[in-house]
Amino acid sequence: MHSILKWKRPVLYLLLFALAFSIGISAARIAASKTSSPASSSAEGNWGLSFQKEGAQPIGNADYEELKQYHAGFIDNTEEKIIYLTFDCGYENGYTPAILDALNKHQAPATFFVVGTYAKSNPDLIRRMAEEGHTIGNHTYHHPDMSKISTKESFQKELTDVETLVQDITGQPMSCFYRPPQGKYSQSNLKMADELGYQTFFWSLAYVDWYQDDQPTKEEAFKVLLKRIHPGAVVLLHNTSSTNAAILDELLTKWEEMGYRFEPLENLAEKLKAS
Repeated sequence: MHSILKWKRPVLYLLLFALAFSIGISAARIAASKTSSPASSSAEGNWGLSFQKEGAQPIGNADYEELKQYHAGFIDNTEEKIIYLTFDCGYENGYTPAILDALNKHQAPATFFVVGTYAKSNPDLIRRMAEEGHTIGNHTYHHPDMSKISTKESFQKELTDVETLVQDITGQPMSCFYRPPQGKYSQSNLKMADELGYQTFFWSLAYVDWYQDDQPTKEEAFKVLLKRIHPGAVVLLHNTSSTNAAILDELLTKWEEMGYRFEPLENLAEKLKAS
């Protein structure tokens, strides 16, 4: 009996983490699909977007210049049809290989923001991401509400623990790109990340793709992702979505047919660093 419980415990922990991750992103991403104007523009709170016009850049909870003072961003301030693809990876349920296949087919670079437990459990996928030219970003080790972390030491540990793990897996230094779990942030967090050499990245387009048992249809996904795509978009998708895995090849093709091209997040990072 004890040996059976010992075998099942890691599986239980993984399931509990997946549940907690899903609940967290649910709370954070609801704002991503709202069309009403944000109550205020502030580098504080829960990240959210307001879409005013089809095909046009949305309004974020904080604007481009406000975030740029911390070398952070959510969009490229450009009229060029550029897309920066990003994926949040909290756990693995078998869809990441198909996502990587589609990206490889289109030679589309992406940034995978990984949680520490994801990297630890999926070293082969982490290596494949790096080998195929993608960027591995930091989504913290435990996926906590970072806005509630007040000390720089605790904030730093959530990031450096992922750095160490990814470097051990890939043999390469990890990029200093950070995405706050649940989209929760504070001005103090933005400042701490900047002082640690990290650039914080939010997003300018996302959709409800994280409920495993209630995945959007292809038509529902395209309705949002084609209608709301815009110049300089930082697109957030989840690697846990069966819909994303199924439609990504066609989605990238449709965006290309609309005149868009895919660029690495490093290009936007350099713009945000520029004075």
